[in-house]
Amino acid sequence: MNMMTHVHHILLVEDSPQDAELTREALSENNVTNGLDHVSDGAAALDYLFRRGAYANRENGNPALILLDLKMPKVDGLEVLRQIKGDPKLRTIPVIVMTSSREGPDISRCYELGVNAFVVKPVAFGEFAEAVKAIGVFWVTLNEPPTPLPAAQP
Repeated sequence: MNMMTHVHHILLVEDSPQDAELTREALSENNVTNGLDHVSDGAAALDYLFRRGAYANRENGNPALILLDLKMPKVDGLEVLRQIKGDPKLRTIPVIVMTSSREGPDISRCYELGVNAFVVKPVAFGEFAEAVKAIGVFWVTLNEPPTPLPAAQP
């Protein structure tokens, strides 16, 4: 498949409308928002990933990257991360936690659960935009994802 025509979906799990818009703007500056899907809570993220509820009919395939906030309503980011990394069909998706939390236990728990990176959101817009652009460019355009293994034969 030609890399130039393939749309790399990013799932943004963020309850702050302002942070979601800033993320979208920062990614668009590097043309990596073609497939940006945004959900505003952890329950919707799990529905999206497991293709159930409102997302039962979404197209097949996993996102190339998940940008995950920790502090969210309904289901928190730690539980979303636990379910992603505990599922054989989802665990290879890179997950970047982007949060305002600098709490040591949150950082440690995320790495124990298998997060790929933990980024503390900068307060200043310029710094936030630069951090998001760097993440998007690396994980969506430079990172080489694993090739799915063929299904086991009975």
